[in-house]
Amino acid sequence: MEIGKGILLESGTNELEIVEFHIGPNKYGINVIKVKEIINPVKVVTIPHSHPHIEGIIEMWGEVLPVIDVAKALGFQGPPPNPLLEKFILTEFNKQKIVFQVHNVSQIHRISWQDIEKPSEMYNDGQIVGVVKINGEMCLLLDFEKIIVEINPDSGINVKEVKKLGPRNRSDKKLLVAEDSPLLRKLLHDTLSEAGYQNVEFFENGADAFDYLDSLAAEGRNITEEVQLIITDVEMPKMDGHHFTKKVKEDSRMAKLPVIIFSSLITEDLLHKGKMVGAEEQISKPEISKLILAIDKHIL
Repeated sequence: MEIGKGILLESGTNELEIVEFHIGPNKYGINVIKVKEIINPVKVVTIPHSHPHIEGIIEMWGEVLPVIDVAKALGFQGPPPNPLLEKFILTEFNKQKIVFQVHNVSQIHRISWQDIEKPSEMYNDGQIVGVVKINGEMCLLLDFEKIIVEINPDSGINVKEVKKLGPRNRSDKKLLVAEDSPLLRKLLHDTLSEAGYQNVEFFENGADAFDYLDSLAAEGRNITEEVQLIITDVEMPKMDGHHFTKKVKEDSRMAKLPVIIFSSLITEDLLHKGKMVGAEEQISKPEISKLILAIDKHIL
């Protein structure tokens, strides 16, 4: 099953398409943008002493790619309901290709970020980034970046990269960050602080971030004096980063604010989406040093 290139060509619509897949009795979803291809399982070469969630490696498209067993990553204990239905999902994000093994792939759904609910901390340890009801059943959206970082911590945002930039003080500048992942908000807080940017306002999604800017404008404040730059993820419940950027750039009160999209979805095939909504920069996670240098470029 090859994922079509023409899916959601528009940008800033606050919609996404997800591939629905199954692990045991539960339905899960992954953003179509991350999916390159869905194939039947092929022979996997096991790697000695590898992480328990790593099934092994396969050769695909002339590349050697790791295969992650999603059931193991989620702690699912039972056997697959029907081994004949198992699938490999080839993905590309964070500038790397990874194959995820799942129990079944059913269909693709087009939904609105507005319909995705943020999971409660009471029952979620961070592996689920959203819950959406489709055809009367709940579909859980997984944080695939977190799954990878748990396997390879060095693949995430690394504060050591920022320390290489040397001592800095940017405390007179205020940044606004929209990022739904608690893990990444903490990492961004630490790395931005290390980079000298200690005055940072964090929001869990684009809707809350835009409401904050709108409230400043409604009070008659000069927004460019209150906030000097916006950093936004793309995948967020309620309002995604592309739609958030589009709303900012279409609003004369805040249009001059530079916007940096910092996302795992920055690829050559997808750069046009950020350009269409007016983002000044698009940087792939976890390239934190590039993010810091881009911030410096636009507000110093």
